[in-house]
Amino acid sequence: MKIAILIDEPRVSYLPGEEGLNEDLQKRKTVKNLKEVLSKRFECSLVKADSDIISKLQNENVSLVFNLCNGIRGETRQAQIPAILEFSGIPYTGSSILGHTLAINKNYACKVFKGSGVTTPEFISIYDKDDLMQLRNKEIKFPVLVKPCDEGSGRGIHQDSLVYDFRSLKRKVQQELRLYNPPIMVTEYIKGREFTVGILGNGNNLKVLPILEISFEALPDDLAKFYSFEVKANYADKTIFRCPAPLDNKLKTKIENTAKKAYNALSLRDYARVDVRVKDDTPYVLEVNSLPGLQKGYSDITKMASACNLAMKALSLK
Repeated sequence: MKIAILIDEPRVSYLPGEEGLNEDLQKRKTVKNLKEVLSKRFECSLVKADSDIISKLQNENVSLVFNLCNGIRGETRQAQIPAILEFSGIPYTGSSILGHTLAINKNYACKVFKGSGVTTPEFISIYDKDDLMQLRNKEIKFPVLVKPCDEGSGRGIHQDSLVYDFRSLKRKVQQELRLYNPPIMVTEYIKGREFTVGILGNGNNLKVLPILEISFEALPDDLAKFYSFEVKANYADKTIFRCPAPLDNKLKTKIENTAKKAYNALSLRDYARVDVRVKDDTPYVLEVNSLPGLQKGYSDITKMASACNLAMKALSLK
């Protein structure tokens, strides 16, 4: 059996203020670890996705693609490689076209959550600054969080994305509309503990990894306590990770069940990570990462795997 680890170029076109996350280094370390593990049991090669990807994979007689491609451009970039692979009849790891398409677009993901009974923050979708008038008819109270609908790794979610009045909201929304694809999302801010939940499997056969709590209690006092780009890029040493998260059994079960429901609502496959905040003992799903990082000892899902003695080898071959 021949496995191709499929990667793409890391995104290098950062907007002002979004320097600091070394995605190239993260990806290289991930690929190195993954190749070491897979090569012990299978013939394994590294393939870079480009316009000749089908020919490359067919010429190498690849039996399975381990897909690590985030995509470079486009509103549904994470779904492009699965679409190409399905068209070519090549099996691959991770979620399908539909799963990636829904997960990467938070606007549609949240609509699916609402329709599936998954608790998620109230939100409105802004295509134009005039859409802000919707706020008068919505039960969304300040502060609110302003964010792009189709970005990841904290892009577009900055400290000033948490706004406390209509004037600041109008200014921030206009700024985001100039920089990112519409719609811009204005969401209810859930003030509470933050968790992320790793899930492996499909359908009813799901394994929930130990829940990871992300605590911002050690951040400087002048920073808002949420996972902004600034926090991810500049304050990793001040961000506290607790795994397994200290939770009573009742709340732990609530979070697990909510995460699994969100996972299946988006038709996800194989593995994903669900981000949750808890307010008044109610878990709210913020978003789902359908292609979470797998860098050993660094990425959240590998921290969860280590907490239950599920080694990188087992995680990779699950």
